[in-house]
Amino acid sequence: MPARKLYFESIRVGDELPALAKAPVDRVQLSRYAGASGDYNPVHVDELYAKSVGMPSVYAPGMLVMGMLGQLISDWARGGQLRRYNVRFIKMVWPGDTVVCKGRVSDRHGSGGRYFVEIDLWAENQKGELVMKGGSQIQLFYSLEDENRQRSGQSPIVVEVPRESLVVPAPATPEAATSASPPAAPERDRDEDDEDDDEETDEPRSGASSKKTAPREKPAAKTASLPAAKKAKK
Repeated sequence: MPARKLYFESIRVGDELPALAKAPVDRVQLSRYAGASGDYNPVHVDELYAKSVGMPSVYAPGMLVMGMLGQLISDWARGGQLRRYNVRFIKMVWPGDTVVCKGRVSDRHGSGGRYFVEIDLWAENQKGELVMKGGSQIQLFYSLEDENRQRSGQSPIVVEVPRESLVVPAPATPEAATSASPPAAPERDRDEDDEDDDEETDEPRSGASSKKTAPREKPAAKTASLPAAKKAKK
């Protein structure tokens, strides 16, 4: 009996994919993968060579772990179409490591009779360390009725589904607020511009107030005090 298909209407943002735990990686598996993929890089199959280049032993190709994450998606998205799949390698996987693949629905949206879900993916070793992360996009039928309609040549069921996402804006903090909107910077710029204008017009400087002459003396005071401050800190 074929596995029950997955439909868009039953998926919610935040749903977690069933974790996929693989058997511990061993050297036989690395050799078989090399033969199947045609990747005979000696760092994955030749223990002596791997140690000669500074590695403690051979290690698993990143594409092997990527294939494990791909199995997680294919097992979960029954009847779905894989539209995008990307990963980033984080940490090496060594012989004896157990890879656990996980995923979570992070986004769903649909329009014009086409329905998509975005999946966050990651893989951990037996220590809980992140070894790979990525994401994928799956296109699904909205429901069993929608699939039957499309397979019989009829138009799809059209339901406008606004984008729903796990990504939320970070809460505002006092530090973020001060760094995002510094009010003093524009005032300093205007003061410096006014000082430049005063210097360019060559107005009688003898009648200038002490407030205007003080800023022109500040650069000299700053440059003179900086070396002393640094020495004091040392």
